[in-house]
Amino acid sequence: MKKSTSSREPKNSHKNKNAAAGDVRIIGGKFKRRVVRFIDAEGLRPTPDRLRETLFNWLLADIHGAYVLDSCAGSGVLGFEALSRGAAHVTFIEINPAQSNMLRQSAEQLHLSADTHQIINGTAERVLMQEQIVPRPFNIVFIDPPYAQDLWQPILMALVTQSLIDSETLIYLEADKDLAPQLKQLATIFNEKSTIQPTIDFECLKQTKVGQVVAGLYRLSSS
Repeated sequence: MKKSTSSREPKNSHKNKNAAAGDVRIIGGKFKRRVVRFIDAEGLRPTPDRLRETLFNWLLADIHGAYVLDSCAGSGVLGFEALSRGAAHVTFIEINPAQSNMLRQSAEQLHLSADTHQIINGTAERVLMQEQIVPRPFNIVFIDPPYAQDLWQPILMALVTQSLIDSETLIYLEADKDLAPQLKQLATIFNEKSTIQPTIDFECLKQTKVGQVVAGLYRLSSS
């Protein structure tokens, strides 16, 4: 006989949103196969292995000794992957307090020394405007916010405005569409507002598409 549905709630109904809901493996370097965990949060989706492999192939000649920004850290797998492959320091910025704590746990489990990373809870564009928190230009920047929101634009604008990137900085952008038209528009807006010469543009160095995800490596250029 079919069991009747009881009034009791399912076992998962009181699932702790602050607990780890998934994990993702680092795929290269000294932490290869080590796991970092992430919570169940809207918009949190670690960069797929295939795309990460492509990205770090692009960065092969630049990652060692680099100062890196993981601006929308989420699971932190891009930043931890960078450290695994020889980056000198990674700044992780994560808006969700529970996931920020999860990043700290992952850092502890990887036995990272304090001078190799900092984890900041807050919105990237606001954090980046506080010069005392982010004291140096970056060599590599990862920008992969939730696709439904165009958060990459204010983040990129803050980086340019605060001189946290220069013409040597490699900028990784990940979205669900080709951002080239919007990047051109963003450069135009900045140039119209700025009294500083020369004018800026964003040069696309590499681009790939995996499923619906379009990823590109860019550099700030001036003329």
